[in-house]
Amino acid sequence: MLPIQRRQAILAEVREADAVSADELARRFGVSLETIRRDLRGLRDRGLLERVYGGALSVRSTEGTFAARSTLHSDRKLAIARLAATLVGPEDTIVIDVGTTALEVARALPASFRGRVLTNSVPAAMELAAREEIELLLCGGQVRPGDAACSGAHAESFFAEFYADKAFLGSGGVHAEAGLTDYHPPEVITRRTIIAHSTASYVLADSSKLGAIAVHRVCPLSRVTAVLTDHEASAEIAGALARAGCTLMQASEPALSQAG
Repeated sequence: MLPIQRRQAILAEVREADAVSADELARRFGVSLETIRRDLRGLRDRGLLERVYGGALSVRSTEGTFAARSTLHSDRKLAIARLAATLVGPEDTIVIDVGTTALEVARALPASFRGRVLTNSVPAAMELAAREEIELLLCGGQVRPGDAACSGAHAESFFAEFYADKAFLGSGGVHAEAGLTDYHPPEVITRRTIIAHSTASYVLADSSKLGAIAVHRVCPLSRVTAVLTDHEASAEIAGALARAGCTLMQASEPALSQAG
């Protein structure tokens, strides 16, 4: 088998199983462990998998459109947003990040909230624009189509000028070893700035994102205060996150749609 064929086969194995052992791959393909390690490093450098101790994990290289994601797991996202809203003090300065669950947080802010909202999400800003009791600040920067997310040097310098009480962060994946990951490099950099300038950082991740790895790493889980998720998080993944030192806060149940 040619090296390029072996690497394609390794990638297929990772995508099929989500996680593979370097030792098992070496036995399967009849090559040395160092050869497999070189293969894995090369695939990692191309953003096709995530290297972990002893092997590799699959990564997600793209996410769906904003419109498609808005209808996916909507009850879970609403439950997470309501949990997030309970953490907000009446006069807090908070950051609402980009993403469909973050937008639900903007909608869930209680009427008693009269603080300051910093955001890089145009949809979140539009949601809150009519609330005169809130001081609303939208960062500048390049606007990504679909999500209407702002990023770039303007966004980074904007968030570097503030210190927030709490930040509510979007996510592409949350994994015990890979940490917090996402898809868009400029937004990853902005998110790191937000985390560095927030007293508490809460990751918004419905249970489908737990154990998943998006293509770009934001930070280790030790850098965030807690991950907010829904009641369907599996005990196995929750245990792995806990062993990694991650605090997991679960909404008690999904919000039920109102019958007409």
